[in-house]
Amino acid sequence: MQIYRESPHQTFPSGFSGFTNPAKEISGYDDWNRKLDRIVDRAKKWDIGIIVGVPAWIQMLLERIISKYKLKNIHEIWPNLCVYVHGGVAFEPYQNSFNKLLGKRINYIQTYLASEGFIAYQSKPHSKSMKLVLNNGIFYEFIPFNDQNFDSDGNLKRGAVALLIDEVQKGTEYALLITTCAGAWRYLIGDVVRFTDAAKAEIVITGRTKHFLSLCGEHLSVDNMNRAVELVENELDIEIREYTVTGMPQGTAFIHKWYVGCDNEVEVDLLRQVLDEKLKMLNDDYRIERSYALKEVQVHKIPLQNFYNWLKINGKEGGQSKFPRVLKGDRYLEWVNFLNNHAI
Repeated sequence: MQIYRESPHQTFPSGFSGFTNPAKEISGYDDWNRKLDRIVDRAKKWDIGIIVGVPAWIQMLLERIISKYKLKNIHEIWPNLCVYVHGGVAFEPYQNSFNKLLGKRINYIQTYLASEGFIAYQSKPHSKSMKLVLNNGIFYEFIPFNDQNFDSDGNLKRGAVALLIDEVQKGTEYALLITTCAGAWRYLIGDVVRFTDAAKAEIVITGRTKHFLSLCGEHLSVDNMNRAVELVENELDIEIREYTVTGMPQGTAFIHKWYVGCDNEVEVDLLRQVLDEKLKMLNDDYRIERSYALKEVQVHKIPLQNFYNWLKINGKEGGQSKFPRVLKGDRYLEWVNFLNNHAI
């Protein structure tokens, strides 16, 4: 069974040579579009059973293959494709549109890996939880992700107390602190996790320490945002592959401003209304603050390609790059400047 993978072959075990595609020649290309073009050109020669990669770029690859060979779905060219291993970003915003590229059901497997190590993996089918890997040279500590330990920008406060694996509780969100055999010492990796089963060390990733909104106590996590987007897609029968959100003061109150990458026809006011309703349903703090300090939610519907073009301009085009779900400070100003001068 062959596997398409995105990572360079320089660090790939030599024993897998001949069982993976693309070969080293293509994987070594720095130009992402050139790499995609070469993969598309050779796609008919391969028998792919497993695909591994970040959802946005894998989906773009499959769409290019389907378009070039005038296919109804990717299984017409890769009939043995049965597994997609994903990670790096929540899959929920992509799943509906991804499923439309398939001719039959496949298995989705979520992984949680970083340059510091392999942290967790989905150990059971049809589960959204992942099991922490506790025996591969990583020592974990967990800092409760709350106002006592982190400021409004997601920075760690002095005096924050870290807990060990036997002290965590189900349902509580924690920022992940790791120490590794490779030399990382109490490194705040930036991810926020929630335990779905503390005894079995099973978690879900709910966001990033810097990627959340709590201007007035709404405590809106990326997990809430992803789930709301998924519900909006289902209700309005649209595809929202990318989005980003920012928060800002407006007079004595606050607003949330959403930029939604959607190429379907949909009324923006309806999109805003349904999105707001889903967030209220998912997050009680958000629902309460929408009646008080969080006075307005704005939604800007823009072509999906703007997100990819922004990544390209910032040198982040490619399989391991992802658009930030929350923009703050200078990054938000850069995004607005891009939309004013380069948006399509």
